[in-house]
Amino acid sequence: MINPEIKKRKGAFQLTNTNWHIRAIQLIVGILMLALYSWIGAGILNLILSLLDILKSGWTHVAERIIVDIVLILALLELIRILQSYLALGRVKVTFILDVALVVLIGELIGLWYKEYTLLEVGIHIAAITILTLLRIVSIRFSPDAID
Repeated sequence: MINPEIKKRKGAFQLTNTNWHIRAIQLIVGILMLALYSWIGAGILNLILSLLDILKSGWTHVAERIIVDIVLILALLELIRILQSYLALGRVKVTFILDVALVVLIGELIGLWYKEYTLLEVGIHIAAITILTLLRIVSIRFSPDAID
């Protein structure tokens, strides 16, 4: 026979205790969001400091770096949106993940403009963007949240 006192102590802290689990996830997601906000702040500061380089190295060279950096900052903002939706809904929406992937791939495609690239590299990027766009359309169309 199990002592009722031991039974009571066993149930006091369980890994599957939903309150503890929710608090732990909120803490982890909060730390991730703070890290992303810090990264965005550093990126914006870097962009502002890059504007000073225009006088030294020319506008076009700095513009390509700024464009790619801005797209990366937008990808970070999309990641924050994923984390916020997870906190609000308790799940991650597939469309948000696809948005991040699309922003990153479009940024990579833009980055190819300023480098030597092959037609195959551009074709692969365009094919991946097309597939992700179609997946995003399908995920919206057949979402459980969709209202008929």
